[in-house]
Parts: sequence; C-alpha cells; structure tokens
Amino acid sequence: MAKAPVLTPRAEDFPRWYQELINKAELADNGPVRGTMVIRPYGYGLWERMQQEMDARIKDAGAANAYFPLFIPQSYLTREAEHVEGFAPELAVVTHGGGKELEEPIVVRPTSETIVNEYFSKWVQSYRDLPLLINQWANVVRWEMRPRVFLRTTEFLWQEGHTAHATYEDARAYAARIHRDVYHDFMVGVLAIDVVLGRKTVRERFAGAINTLTLEGMMGDGKALQMGTSHELGQNFAKAFHTQYLSKDGRQELVWQTSWGTSTRMVGGLIMAHGDDSGLRVPPRLAPVQAVVLAVKDDDAVIAKVREIGDRLKAAGGRVQVDDRTDVPFGRRAVDWELKGVPVRIEVGPRDLENGTAMLARRIPGGKAPVRIGEIEALLPKVLEEDQALLLAQSRERREDRTVDTATIEEAAEAAATGWARIPWATLGPEGEAALAEQGVSVRCLVAADGSVPDSDDQPGNVAIVARAY
Repeated sequence: MAKAPVLTPRAEDFPRWYQELINKAELADNGPVRGTMVIRPYGYGLWERMQQEMDARIKDAGAANAYFPLFIPQSYLTREAEHVEGFAPELAVVTHGGGKELEEPIVVRPTSETIVNEYFSKWVQSYRDLPLLINQWANVVRWEMRPRVFLRTTEFLWQEGHTAHATYEDARAYAARIHRDVYHDFMVGVLAIDVVLGRKTVRERFAGAINTLTLEGMMGDGKALQMGTSHELGQNFAKAFHTQYLSKDGRQELVWQTSWGTSTRMVGGLIMAHGDDSGLRVPPRLAPVQAVVLAVKDDDAVIAKVREIGDRLKAAGGRVQVDDRTDVPFGRRAVDWELKGVPVRIEVGPRDLENGTAMLARRIPGGKAPVRIGEIEALLPKVLEEDQALLLAQSRERREDRTVDTATIEEAAEAAATGWARIPWATLGPEGEAALAEQGVSVRCLVAADGSVPDSDDQPGNVAIVARAY
C-alpha cells in the first residue's frame, strides 16, 4: 500500500499545500490575534538571510539605517489627504493609554512617510543636507480582512526606505536605482525569482505617490505576487510637512522624495515560486543551511566522520549543519530536511565509511549519488551554484510558458485564469482595467515595448501585464 504524501499535492489544492508546508517545515504559526503570525526559528532564518542580502545592497546605494517610532499622532496622517484616504481602512488606532483616554488618538505605524517627514523637515535646512537617504527595518500594522501567513498579515516585518532630494530628476533616478540595483538584483540573483520590472497604473499606485515602480513574480499556480515597490512621491509630502531647503541660489525650495519597501511577503513568494510537492526548495545563495551532513546510524566512527566533514565545510565558508541525532530515525530526518528545502544533504553510514564515500542528495534537481569524501569540499560550491542557476531558469521558463499575448479584454481575462496576459495598454486603458478588476483580475504593471520600465503611463507601445494576484 502506497504511503500518503507528506503534503497535499499542489495541483490538487495549492492554498492547502501552502499552509501545510508552512506548518510542516516549521516556518510560522498563527498568532493569537487574527491576522498575526509567529515566525518560527527556521522561517526567521530565511528572513534574516533576506535582511542581510538586502541591507548590504541598500547601504551600497548610499542609505543608512535609522529607526522611527511605532506610534504616530493621528494628525500626522491627515496632512496628506490622498495618503490618509488610501490607508484609512487598514489603520489600527489607539485611543487609551495608561488607563486614560488619550487627548489625541495614536495610529499604529502602517508605513512611515508622515512621521519621517516630520523629522526630515527639521533635519533638512540647506542643499548641503541633500540627498538624505534613510532606511529602517521595522514592523508595521495594516488591519487585514483576509489574512494569509507571510502573504497578508495584520502585522508584518519589512524595510522601508525614505529619501529627500534637491531635484525631481535626482529623486526619480534614485527610485529607479533602488528598483533595479537593490530589489531586482536581490530577487533575481539571490531569491532566483525571475521578476518583471514595471510601472504601476494610476489605479494601482501607492497612495500619495506620483509614480510606483514594482517587481512582479509569477508563483507556482500562475498568479502574480508583488514582491516589492519603489515610489516617487514628488513633493506631495514635502508640501504637507513643509520639508524644504535653502538652495544654492538662496531660495527656499521643497524637496523631492522617494519611499520604497519589501517585506516578509518575500518569504511567501519564496515558498510559492520554488516549492514542490515535497516541500520547500531554498536557493543556495539564500539558504541559512546550504548543506546538512547526516549520520545514517548510531556508530561512533560515522558520527566522528560526519562532524569532521561538517567542520571542514564550515571552515571552507559553507553554511553547514551537522545532524547526528541518531535517536531520531534517519528517514524522518531526511524528510524533514527535504521539507525545509536545504539544497544539499550529505549522508554517511557505516558502509559509506568503509568505501570512503558519502551519499550526496540534491534537493533542487532531485536525485542522489555517491561522492568521494575527500572531494566534497571542492564539489559543494559547484553544486550549489548549478542549483541556484537551475531555480532561476525554472522560474523564467514558467513565466514565459504561462504568459500569453492577447488582443482583447476577454482574451486577457481568460489567460489570467491560469497565468499572465500581455495586452497593449492602448487597447485596455483605464476603462478596461476597471472591467477586469470586476472579474478579480488586475493590471500588475506596465512595461515598455522592449521590456524596459516605461517613462510614463501612456508611453507609446506600453504593454499591460494582467493577472490574478495574491
């Protein structure tokens, strides 16, 4: 009699597969308040690696980390009308503190443009203070009606960048730099997700922005996930908060601004883009554990060799864990590591030891083969890079195979049932976008005819990427 699968097959029930994987791979659990989550150590390890890779790129772009308060006076949010209107349905508001009703309600941070501008207006006095480039790693709260762990939660973790510039051109160039050199470089080079860079339509634009740049990834079920955004804020917040500077010409000028962010939603994207019916598949450049060395049996010589191999691989720079828990059946441990998506398992038993070999199991392409123990150090980096490239190639192939060129709104809606559609924006337009939205389909972004990011919404040749989305 065949064994029951560890997970519900993706093709049978993708949402159930997703939730089961999160539970069985020990990534997260539901929090006590609806829509919150507890991120377990292995899941947080994935987020920590994302933080490390992103933080390095953000700092290379010139931004420095800071921290702003969780609590924001409600009056701050009312200063920029479009912004408060966009976030009003999602706000969590504190009205009592210390057993007393507060004189002014306090909003729990949904995003920090308003409080950042309160301080930017104090810190920026002269053109010499610009550009001001700030990033913070924090939590935010947006009251979510349809929560799903990692994808949409009431509280989530993220980074949010906020910058002030002397000119529109400088701000625009910086938003594009973050979009391309930080986010795209990380998502393609580390997450191995072949995201599309594009421009949001007016309907989908961030509240208070004059332009939003986005990165859209195709998930295993063909739906789209917005992986990150970079916004040109123009002077909207500068006007509301009087964020201005003395120019070289001696005139008071309003600053031009950007904001940009990515969140723990990327963990959900990682799961849905690369996971299979056996669990996670973690890209080697991201993986907290790139290789696990397992003792097959409780044998002193085997355990000693496993630990020796682990020490050698760590000394060579690998992120390696030794699993010598021989009181737990080997098969169960192997399945657990497979669920967690560790790229490589190195399995050593008494017979392997006699032959001077170990069994090398590769999670991403699948399969296993014996290798000489003395060759593992040289072989591992090569295997990891091959598997990193394979995940990216599979992500690109899936997106290309499941994206269809369409000529009508009806064709676009039909294609979006199983994947993405491309349709000329001149054909679709805002009215067609609204008609698709009524069917649960959205324009994820606009791309130029050559695949680049358009300079404007109505640039000739713009193509709309249309999909159902998370």
